[in-house]
Amino acid sequence: MTQIASPQNPRLKALRRLQGTRERARSGRFLAEGEDLIATAESAGRPALEGFRVAGSGLGGERFHDVEPQALAAASTLGSSTRVIGVYEQCWSTPAGPLCVYLHGVGDPGNVGTILRSAQAFGASSVALGRGCADPHSPKAVRASMGAIFGVAIARVDDLGELPGERIALLADAAQILRRPEEEPAPSITLLVGGERDGLPADVLAACERSARIPIETESLNAAMAATVALYEMTREPSRVTAS
Repeated sequence: MTQIASPQNPRLKALRRLQGTRERARSGRFLAEGEDLIATAESAGRPALEGFRVAGSGLGGERFHDVEPQALAAASTLGSSTRVIGVYEQCWSTPAGPLCVYLHGVGDPGNVGTILRSAQAFGASSVALGRGCADPHSPKAVRASMGAIFGVAIARVDDLGELPGERIALLADAAQILRRPEEEPAPSITLLVGGERDGLPADVLAACERSARIPIETESLNAAMAATVALYEMTREPSRVTAS
């Protein structure tokens, strides 16, 4: 591959454009920075379409260009600490059970990425994104996912009817959970998580069969933390996150 010395190189200019939402949507591509993310993508069977690495580092594979450190830093969201950047194809799926996580109005990309990480950790089948959600392929979300962006099925949802199984709304307040241990769990479940400020809107709540609450002593939890706690409770036996 070629060695790149100038920050004005056309390939690096194209790489910088992927930091923007519009270019990611247009191209269907996104970038991932750092050795750990690149290695995770490779392990997940998602090789880079193209890559850029500090000249002489040997990172990445055959599709990676050698770049002078200053030129690579100029194309990075992390600055001088970046040693390797990969460009990847976005992969979109359909919502799938038995455990789907649906996000509605979660506008912070760090929260979206962290929820992807938690979803993978607790074996969720998919993460579906509804109205008002941050782009899961933005640099901040990709970093927060710690590689889960390459291992979790991600879907876009316009209609709640696309969600699999029973819909359970996670409510952001301090009310106690109503426990129903005698009930058999639904064969497929979607956990619905709203944004921190507004939670789930009335029309989304009305479309849910049940709701669940996490007992806390403060007004609310960070959306990503609430989703993580709920996923933990839903995937352990016996589960405490049940219906109201």
